[in-house]
Amino acid sequence: MSREDYEVIIGLEVHAELSTKTKIFCSCPTKFGAAPNTQTCPICMAMPGTLPVLNEKVVEYAVKAGLATNCEISRNSKNDRKNYFYPDLPKAYQISQYDQPLCEHGYVEIDTKEGKKKIRLTRIHIEEDAGKLNHDEFAGGSLVDLNRAGVPLIEIVSEPDLRSSEEVEAYLRRLKSILEYIEVSDCKMQEGSFRADVNVSVRKKGDSKLGTRTEMKNMNSFRSITRAIEYEIDRQIDVIEDGGEVEQETLRWDDVSGKTFPMRDKEDAQDYRYFPDPDLVAIKLSEEYIENIKNTLPELPESRKERYLKEYELSEKDANIITASKYLSDLFEGAIKVCHNPKAVNNWIISDISRILNETEMEPIEIPFDSKQLGKLIILIDKGTISTSIAKKVLVEMFEHPRDPEDIIDEKGWVQISDEGAIKEVVLKVLEANPQSIADYKAGKDRALGFLVGQAMKETRGKANPQMLNQMFLEELKK
Repeated sequence: MSREDYEVIIGLEVHAELSTKTKIFCSCPTKFGAAPNTQTCPICMAMPGTLPVLNEKVVEYAVKAGLATNCEISRNSKNDRKNYFYPDLPKAYQISQYDQPLCEHGYVEIDTKEGKKKIRLTRIHIEEDAGKLNHDEFAGGSLVDLNRAGVPLIEIVSEPDLRSSEEVEAYLRRLKSILEYIEVSDCKMQEGSFRADVNVSVRKKGDSKLGTRTEMKNMNSFRSITRAIEYEIDRQIDVIEDGGEVEQETLRWDDVSGKTFPMRDKEDAQDYRYFPDPDLVAIKLSEEYIENIKNTLPELPESRKERYLKEYELSEKDANIITASKYLSDLFEGAIKVCHNPKAVNNWIISDISRILNETEMEPIEIPFDSKQLGKLIILIDKGTISTSIAKKVLVEMFEHPRDPEDIIDEKGWVQISDEGAIKEVVLKVLEANPQSIADYKAGKDRALGFLVGQAMKETRGKANPQMLNQMFLEELKK
């Protein structure tokens, strides 16, 4: 049997770190990258006699995420203790939510080859993050950094509605985009603030019973998630085809070998022995509270895309790319306010900026210059101060050593040559050196003109005004 004879069933549990200034149950800061154990206190270190106090902003952000993903918001909710061996949470349990989460029964819509598809959300609940173990293979032990212990998370649990790695990537990108737009999480995958646990199972087509699922934990790269799913689908099919049974277990994905490895048996809910946390009061939300949050929701990606199609007449493809990221979309709108040239801003973002982001594997949030600087760059092109080819070099410099484009041009001496006398001198020099191209042009080979202009641009190191070059070459060739 081949892969076509099997159906793939995938469900995701996405963890997003919330962008609150302080932790979920104490006033310690949540800044990423601080020295180990410098953002801790007796509460998040679980010292005897300490009591947690729920950060109200965490509830607000979770409700915002629920409203943006079409969830029902629970008026009555609570926190529960999830008991498990947590070597990086000193309480040895995690405060989470079990049977009364804040948000339930939502959905996220994705684009597939077959059209729009709704991916149902089971729930969104709040919980605390664990600390981090730094394994020292030379000393033969592990060091514990508790800075991340108590950082607030929302866990977004999907129904098993996904059927391929392509659908998973589309879902994750849409979810990430929504959370960025409503500004509840920065979703920096490289910092672990947006990561997914991926549950995969397969069954023969026509079977109604779900196959045994395996879970791959804490994955924070689209590429790794896609590769891991593809590998795990093939592995499970091979096990079944060989007459074996897939075991319910938690797996570790190794990006180097491109394989999954067992970590432990996969737990069921009863293994965690949930019970209501006795130190925290129930969460009761009024209609007015929920309505106020609903009224503060910003424009979401889909409505912003529709606006771009009408207001700026972007193509569907370009509008999808720009609005997929709040940071790209904000860059687009901010640059237009400066240069009043939406077509040029769109072209620069879709082509050169997207290319550099792909080549450097940067996220849009990491773009080191602002919309004002991009707008200024386009003004310099429109005014004829620099050519498009020079502007491409300026953009690279803005990525590598961010500063105003005017400063880069002055430092590098990249101002465009628009002096008629200087350009004529270059044109005559290039014509003299290329008699064959003159003959080719007069024989009807129009490409010869492009070659001559290219030689002149090379001669001036890209600084000559290309429109003036074209015009002057045509004048000389007609003589």
